[in-house]
Amino acid sequence: MKFRASEIARAVGGELVGPDVQVDEARHDSREVSGGELFVPLVDQRDGHDFIAAALAAGAAAYFTAREPVGGSAIRVYDPAQALAALGGVARSHLPNRVVGVTGSVGKTSCKDLAAAAIGASFETHASLRSFNNEYGVPLTLINAPDGTEAAVIEMGARGLGHIAQLCEIATPTIGIVTTVELVHTELFAGIEEIAQAKGELVEHLPANGAAILNAANPLVAAMASRTRAKVVAFGGDDGDVRALDLVLDDQLRPTFRMVTPWGAAEVRLEVRGEHQVQNALAAAAAALVLEVPLDLVVGGLSAAALSPWRMELDTAASGALILNDAYNAGPTSMEAALRSLAHLDVARRIAVLGPMAELGDHGAVAHRRISEIAGELAVSVLAVGAPHYRGDAIQHLADRPAALAALAALGIGAGDAVLVKGSRVAGLEHVAAALLRP
Repeated sequence: MKFRASEIARAVGGELVGPDVQVDEARHDSREVSGGELFVPLVDQRDGHDFIAAALAAGAAAYFTAREPVGGSAIRVYDPAQALAALGGVARSHLPNRVVGVTGSVGKTSCKDLAAAAIGASFETHASLRSFNNEYGVPLTLINAPDGTEAAVIEMGARGLGHIAQLCEIATPTIGIVTTVELVHTELFAGIEEIAQAKGELVEHLPANGAAILNAANPLVAAMASRTRAKVVAFGGDDGDVRALDLVLDDQLRPTFRMVTPWGAAEVRLEVRGEHQVQNALAAAAAALVLEVPLDLVVGGLSAAALSPWRMELDTAASGALILNDAYNAGPTSMEAALRSLAHLDVARRIAVLGPMAELGDHGAVAHRRISEIAGELAVSVLAVGAPHYRGDAIQHLADRPAALAALAALGIGAGDAVLVKGSRVAGLEHVAAALLRP
């Protein structure tokens, strides 16, 4: 969105020092400034104020600052993060009431991508970049919505009780999707019931004329129907309002199914890979249909949808091996889904390069052992990278990414092999996938 610096200063209770320039979008990373943006110097692991000069040199039009201005157009504020949230709320007020919030333990980003594609078949739609789902990413997404945006899809994450409620105060969603509730990030919550409490804050904040899109196959999500004033549309399972029948996967893991909805039924073929993506597609379709996107356009949008990077990407290496890159993140549910997708591939040998599943707290050891058992049942050989909790006869423990690449080279992977690469962000295993696919 376009703002005058003076408008921003008034909106956030700040003071403009310098020329009243026009601002297009906002950035919190000086390396992403290309010209005309508002630079927001957040204080986190590093103090963003130290990069104001770099942002100005890159072309930033203005910047927030809690320090003395250093030239250019400064908007002096008490706290840049609070000012960012306030500006996000102002940006939201310029959008129509077609704002979809997406949360859940697993599948948020993929569901967001699919929903943006389905809704985008009828409306000019803006969505969160990658996994911008926290107190910084949500207001940045709203501020960076282009003029003329008719719908927005906002991913919302939680690292504790009250976090999603805070995001809802900024984004005021009219539709809320809860993908699932699972045992992930358990070191941040007292248990799965607390995770459900946190995720359900989304549906509690929906208006009476809104819609809660809830996973019928997950009891903790289905129970959220009692926590909302909004209309409830269930997806998935045998009883969902929007559900899939006759699901099949092709040899590239792409699903085809018949989607049954209150708005009619249609055949759907996804380009995104994995049986587990069908549930995300159903949730996305439900949101689009609630927004009165015609069914045929919903199907077309879903069929053309692509996911954010490092999510179920299937490519063939120069060696002839299939590389399944699902390296963006990992928890028990998504890890099992990825292993089962690997097992579906028609190859002679299946190898999984697995990093740790982080932030599981006391549940970590048990969860890693369960994934080890599933890999054994599926006849998948595991190269565990910096992940000592995996246990089993077919598991080789390796210290780091170079060791994993050396082990794969020693195995002589090629045609007839498939390699899954997956782990939590701390593992950075996308670098292994990239190395395997390098010519």
